[in-house]
Amino acid sequence: MLEFIQLLKQRYQSVLSQQRDESNNSIYQQRIDDLILAEAFLRKGQMLTSTPDYPLQIAVVGPTQAGKSSLVNALLNSSVASVSPLAGYTMHPQGFCDGVNLAACSGLQWYFGRFQQMQQSQLPKDRHDCYSLAENTTDSAFLPKGVLWDTPDFDSIDSASYREGVIRTVALADLVILVVSKEKYADQSVWDIMADIEVMQQPTIICLNKLSEGSESLLINSLKDKWQQVRKDGFPEVVPLYYQKQSGKPQWPDKQQLQRSAGQVNRKIQPRLEQELLQKHWQAWLDPVLAEHSSLKDWYGLVDQVIQQGLDSYQRDYLNHPHHYETFQLALAELLNVLEIPGLAGILANTRRLLTWPVRKMMSIGKKRLHIADSSQEITLLNQIAEHVLIQMADKLLNQAEQNRQSQWWKEFSSLLRTQRSEILSDFSTAAQRYHLAFQEEVENTANQLYHKLQEQPVILNSLRATRVTADAAVIALALHTGGIGMHDLIIAPAMLTVTSLLAESAVGSYMGRVEKELKQRQLAAVKQALFTDSMKKKLLELSGQLSSVTYFNISPEQLQQAESQLTEKRHGLRLL
Repeated sequence: MLEFIQLLKQRYQSVLSQQRDESNNSIYQQRIDDLILAEAFLRKGQMLTSTPDYPLQIAVVGPTQAGKSSLVNALLNSSVASVSPLAGYTMHPQGFCDGVNLAACSGLQWYFGRFQQMQQSQLPKDRHDCYSLAENTTDSAFLPKGVLWDTPDFDSIDSASYREGVIRTVALADLVILVVSKEKYADQSVWDIMADIEVMQQPTIICLNKLSEGSESLLINSLKDKWQQVRKDGFPEVVPLYYQKQSGKPQWPDKQQLQRSAGQVNRKIQPRLEQELLQKHWQAWLDPVLAEHSSLKDWYGLVDQVIQQGLDSYQRDYLNHPHHYETFQLALAELLNVLEIPGLAGILANTRRLLTWPVRKMMSIGKKRLHIADSSQEITLLNQIAEHVLIQMADKLLNQAEQNRQSQWWKEFSSLLRTQRSEILSDFSTAAQRYHLAFQEEVENTANQLYHKLQEQPVILNSLRATRVTADAAVIALALHTGGIGMHDLIIAPAMLTVTSLLAESAVGSYMGRVEKELKQRQLAAVKQALFTDSMKKKLLELSGQLSSVTYFNISPEQLQQAESQLTEKRHGLRLL
């Protein structure tokens, strides 16, 4: 699951960077923040699984100029957190180990992922993918043993550039201290982030900082209203912090308060909380992915539709066409070749050597299996059908681009089809040549099937043998007269028509019709598989894998199904894909 969330986050970031429709920018950015939160929370779960007694993590969060760093110093009884009157001065998560050593926190580098751990003094102003971790050298009277985190603000103009650090730190926290001042407590950014982290059920303390005497009651009531508007859990304890003019630091009033709050931490429910967090956002996260899947399903439907139209055209214009269908006539020509006529076979064999190339190839098809596709009416028609199929597909893609909300997705498909058109047609033409040559074995089988049937009818067989002499003579005469004869000319030659008529009107006529029908069925199946499925359909479906993962999510239904199967598993179901 962690890998899927990371993949989804990366795709959102890539798509957002290429987004042309700015209306979705804020929605996508919010989803990216939620995915960062989920990724970090899953990482925390894995870290706790491997190290159940990992040191307690406390995060101090709040808007700019709320006094977060000053509170961190007060709790640590130190001045290790840098403070400044300037907004946005803290731009990196800064952790301070209190009562634990750095070695006990070695898993944090894995947790923070791409963030680099650096010394606090070396944190750069121009890089925000960093964090620091240091040991507190003074004694704190307020903190339980663990790590106290000072975080950047989440509401300033520049906070978008370092917001990820805040999110990762909040997800790591076992205990959250929200610091707000009387000027900032009502800011919407405060309550947006508190609503986002509700599902993690971290014990929370709200610190009202920079108060003056007598103002806290009104502010606490207002805080409670705000809390109840965005969260369903109980209103947390509020700690008023009064500004100390002499020290310039807030004074934490109750030394045992954080110890009590730490006692409320329950890490055993982490797996359940992970599932609840994912389920909360799952449908929203997947909205654009499912839209692409819907378009992909429509694309598959269009491919099936145009492929079927191509097959229908093949049946109409070739298999069922009275003048264009040549394959069964080839089988009859091969039947002539397998007939033996006593006393004439040698003479005819010598005479056939005088025939031009197409006829000699035709008469030797069963023996040499040489290439005869060049003059085939079927091959010409198939290539024309392939071109027409792609023209139909291009028109359908343009219609989808005009009518569908995923218009850019369909335009990309249209562009891919345009650039791949020549390759698809070339691949289809090559496949057609291979199919046609391979199918000649079926032609031979059909001729042999007819010959074996004729052997049961000696009168018809002898008549056909006599007709063969006439047929050979007619073919030879025509070939010598014209200087060449093509395959199609052979099929419509009077001698071949005589053979067809003789068989059709004989006792084997109905059998011949059945054999022709079976040949067409095998031919349709062969063309469907070799040309329209293994060649054209395969090439068209492969276009979906060529969509840019920078512009589109390109998360397959199989990847999504695998992730969703883990989402529905019980307690320990969340694991690496």
